Amino acid sequence: MEDIILSNEQVDILGEIANISMGNSATTLSMMVNKKVDITTPNVKVIKRSEALDDYEKTCIFVQIHYVKGLQGNNVLVLKEHDVKVMTDLMMGGDGTNTSGEITDLHLSAASEAMNQMMGTSATSLSSMLGVATDISTPIVNRIDVESIKVFEKMFDTTYDRFVKIAFRMTIGDLIDSVMVQLYPVQFALDMCDKFMSKGK
Repeated sequence: MEDIILSNEQVDILGEIANISMGNSATTLSMMVNKKVDITTPNVKVIKRSEALDDYEKTCIFVQIHYVKGLQGNNVLVLKEHDVKVMTDLMMGGDGTNTSGEITDLHLSAASEAMNQMMGTSATSLSSMLGVATDISTPIVNRIDVESIKVFEKMFDTTYDRFVKIAFRMTIGDLIDSVMVQLYPVQFALDMCDKFMSKGK
């Protein structure tokens, strides 16, 4: 199972699923922060576990999503610390510039709520695309030092070394122009592709 490489068709399917589900999620986030949110067409590739945090320096925010209905497994969204601070300030009614100081429980709570709403919207989109009712549990949010890859490894109930990495460019007004990454085990990706293709038959 480890040497699986996704076919071009499977990559296209994952890109389409991500594009639609995260596009709808952007609309949800836009309402929460009261700013225009754009999430670009995703870049899909298969990576090794050790490459998961290559886009990040120092610390980042991990949001772990467990699927409790429709799909089996979990995936992780990775956000930059600064972006979480901006989103938190906007959600609290600020102008998005109050980003000094350390990440606090308030920031993590706001990130959890934002991702809960976004991924809830995404799950609804997935239900429609895959033809199965899909639901998630409340996200688990962690602040992770990029060097602490062991913490990341514990997040997945799998020994697989290959992950699907979907990178989106996310902009929020003129405050954020950044990369948001979604990660899930290859097996989870294959399951989604199978459901997507079987629905079309």
